Amino acid sequence: MAYYSKYTVLNQLFTDRLVPLFYHSDVEVSKKIIAACYHGGSRLLEFTNRGDFAVEQFSELSKYVLNELPGMILGVGSLTDAASASAYIMRGANFIVTPTLKKDIAKVCNRRKIPWMAGCGSLTEINKAEEYGADIIKLFPGTTLGPSFVKAILGPQPWSCLMPTGGVSTDKENLNLWFESGVVCVGLGSKLIVDQWVRDKEFQKITEAVQKTLATIREIQPQ
Repeated sequence: MAYYSKYTVLNQLFTDRLVPLFYHSDVEVSKKIIAACYHGGSRLLEFTNRGDFAVEQFSELSKYVLNELPGMILGVGSLTDAASASAYIMRGANFIVTPTLKKDIAKVCNRRKIPWMAGCGSLTEINKAEEYGADIIKLFPGTTLGPSFVKAILGPQPWSCLMPTGGVSTDKENLNLWFESGVVCVGLGSKLIVDQWVRDKEFQKITEAVQKTLATIREIQPQ
């Protein structure tokens, strides 16, 4: 079950304003990636459900984080059905991220007081996700929607909490565009956890990139 309460997770999200996300098939490499993000200052991380036996790997990662990285909040993304969400929650997922709007996942998460971020691409979907209890809306794909979409949504719905994934980079200009548009946080994958760095086992570069990105976000959006 989740170690952190829904409100602790959401408070950390509004503090960090950054959710690093990744998947790797090797559990030992995954541990090093998580540790690199942790030492860079991140206290949130999304492990994406993309490979065979990913749920078993997550179980080991969840135990590792609890024992070795105090304060790190581990969640799961790319979930498309309630059974998978339940399996990850039973293995310690503290939040759930979906690429699409799934009512069955909403029910599972709401019952267990697990924050979930619904993937949406239209105002209608955002409205429906909020009716289902989504606290954060994942804008996906961010590359297609863009900051102008955020401004358009927040016109009639200024209460919506939006998080783009895809189309976000670590440079200040790009981050500034997104945060100026009104997003509450951003999801960053391969632009932050660069594949070549992982292949070369240059995990310190991930730590440095996380540090720099968090500093940039705090400069743009001071607490």
